[in-house]
Amino acid sequence: MMAKGILGKKLGMTQIFNADGFLIPVTVIEAGPCTVVQKKTEDTDSYNAVQLGFGDKRERLFTKPLKGHFAKANVKPKRYLKEIRFEPNEDFAKLNVGDEVRVDIFSEGEKVDVTGKSKGKGFQGSIKRHGQGRGPMSHGSKYHRRVGSLGSIDPARVFKGRKLPGRMGGDRRTIQNLEVVKVDVDRNLLLVKGAVPGPKGSLVIVRNAVKG
Repeated sequence: MMAKGILGKKLGMTQIFNADGFLIPVTVIEAGPCTVVQKKTEDTDSYNAVQLGFGDKRERLFTKPLKGHFAKANVKPKRYLKEIRFEPNEDFAKLNVGDEVRVDIFSEGEKVDVTGKSKGKGFQGSIKRHGQGRGPMSHGSKYHRRVGSLGSIDPARVFKGRKLPGRMGGDRRTIQNLEVVKVDVDRNLLLVKGAVPGPKGSLVIVRNAVKG
């Protein structure tokens, strides 16, 4: 299986109809174009990978080390930097610093894994965060949406891993085996079947499916 990937921005969801007239919910991703900023090999870094840059940002907002990093590659500074690993005999091994990776590396019907940062929900209780059941809501019951038993009396402490209220969302998540419904090379758009993590405008990484 050939390793390949691209960075993109989630634009939102819509729906299209296939040739048989069935409605398909799709997520629209603005995928690339990405620029190869650095290439790592087993000889220099003990593993093989290309570092892709995506998105624009005002140059004065970059730190001096990052400006030097982009200047060394003779590449315009990019907002996002992510690595895509590859094996020596794969197509990505032929890429060099300054090359562009475009959405046409994927084709319709292909399976992909999409990684993104899930929507942040803030501090939430155990019912919303973990799906726990609530207590009686009738008058007189002093137990409505609180946490239940925290364990037996004997340990006299709460064990690690107990499902309690806390920060919810904002985690790195990967949705596997999503089908590529359409590839629009002219507009750098990738339409994948189903939903992907993150809010509109967030960064996503699209790779070929590891279980496809």
